[in-house]
Amino acid sequence: MIEINNIDQAKALVLGATILGTGGGGSPSSGLTMLNNVLKKGKTIKIAEIDEISKNGFIVVPYHVGSIAPGIKTKKPIKIEDPIRQAFKEMERLLGGKIVAIVASEIGGANTPVALSIAAELGIPAIDGDLLGRAAPELHQCTVNIFGIPMYPSVIVSESGNIVVVREYSDIDDYEAIARYLSVLSGSYVSVVDTPMSYDTARKAIIRNTISTSLRLGEEVFKARNEKRDPVDAVVKVLKGWKIFEGIVEKYNWKDEGGFLKGEAIIRGTGKFSGKTLRSWIKNEHIMVWIDDKPAVMPPDLFALLRDDGEPITNTDLKEGMKVNGVAAKAPDVWRTPEGLRYFGPRHFGFDYDYIPVEELVEGV
Repeated sequence: MIEINNIDQAKALVLGATILGTGGGGSPSSGLTMLNNVLKKGKTIKIAEIDEISKNGFIVVPYHVGSIAPGIKTKKPIKIEDPIRQAFKEMERLLGGKIVAIVASEIGGANTPVALSIAAELGIPAIDGDLLGRAAPELHQCTVNIFGIPMYPSVIVSESGNIVVVREYSDIDDYEAIARYLSVLSGSYVSVVDTPMSYDTARKAIIRNTISTSLRLGEEVFKARNEKRDPVDAVVKVLKGWKIFEGIVEKYNWKDEGGFLKGEAIIRGTGKFSGKTLRSWIKNEHIMVWIDDKPAVMPPDLFALLRDDGEPITNTDLKEGMKVNGVAAKAPDVWRTPEGLRYFGPRHFGFDYDYIPVEELVEGV
C-alpha cells in the first residue's frame, strides 16, 4: 500500500496524472487543492492494490463530467457546496451496503484527485488503478463497457442543486447524453458516483498501477529538474514512449460545445522538427494527431504536450505562442482489442482510419 501524507508527494502525483491526462482530465490546480485540503486535516491518502481490498462490499467510481473550456462556471446560484460528497451519500443509500474502496474513473489532474480525496475523507482506500489508463472525453471510454459491466445505478449531482439517480440506462450512448446534458444545464460540470462493483468484477475492469505510475512520473520530472537533466526525456523513459515533436503553438481554435471543449491545435516545428507541422484534434483531450498531414498518433494511444521543464499543459491552458514538446505513448492493451477500439478507436470519433499502433506510426516521424 502507498501512503500519501505530504504536499510534495501530492504535487508529484498530480503532475504525473496531468501528463497521463493527455490535455484533459480536469484542472491540476483544483486537483492539488483537493489533496492538500485532506492532508491539512491530518488524513492519509491510502492507495491499495486490488488484492488488498476487502472482498465483502462495493467499489464505486467518483468523477466529474463537463467541458474543460476556459471560463466556464455554474450558471445558477450554488446550492450544493460539495456535490461529489452528496453523490456519494446518495449512492450509499441506494446500495444499502458497505463501500469498501474507490477507484478513479480516469487518470487526470482533477478526476484522479477527486477519487483519492473522497476516499481519504471517508477513511477508505483508493485502488492503485483506474478504468481508462489515461483521460478521455466520453463515458464510452471506460473499461466496464468492454466487459459488459453496467455503470448503473448512478448518482449525478450539480452545484446548482440537481440530484439525479439513474437506476438503469438503455445503452452507453444514452447515459453519456444524460450526464453531459446535466453538465450543460449546470453551466460547468456535474459530480457523478457510479459503477458499483464487487471485488471480482473490479478485478476484471481495473487497469492496474496507474496511480503509482502517476506518482513515479511526477517524481522523475522533479528529480530531472533538480539534477539539471531533461525532464521531457524523463517522462518519455517512464512511459516507454517517444518524443515526436517540439515547436511553437501557431494556432489554437476551440469552442465550448455540447459539454466539451472541441478544437484544433497547430504547432510549427522547431529544432530538428523545423519545417514540419503538427495538428491535434481535441475533444477535451488530444485525440488524433497528424504530422505534415500524416497520422502520428491515433486513439486510444496517448499524446501530451509538455513545457521544456516537463510541466504538462492542459487544453484549458494551451495558448498560441507557447513552446511545447509532444510526447506519445502506447495505450493499455485492453483498448487495442476489437471491443476496445469500438469505443475508443479512430472511427468512434468519426475518422475514416483503421487503427495503427503508435509504435508503428512513430517510425515515419
